[in-house]
Amino acid sequence: MKSVYVGNLSFDTTEGDLRTLFEPFGEIERISVINDRDTGRPRGFAFVEMADDREAAQAMTDLNGREVAGRALRVNEAAPRLERSRPHSNFSGPGAR
Repeated sequence: MKSVYVGNLSFDTTEGDLRTLFEPFGEIERISVINDRDTGRPRGFAFVEMADDREAAQAMTDLNGREVAGRALRVNEAAPRLERSRPHSNFSGPGAR
């Protein structure tokens, strides 16, 4: 399985829009449109997980730079997700007790 990063999306792009864009290339395992944690609004990028690495590679080649909703997409292999450490609960900044 290959995870594909899709950037420079219109903020109106839906999971369905991405499914329509990627389905011609092969089986889609999962689509994640990324939203801002605080506002819930789209951040302009998404991840598409495809079942077959060759199909994902073809999608990246064919879709990178394609104009969708007036924006040139950036489509490439997603970097592995780094584990982020959780902030410590013993905050000792100004106002801490």
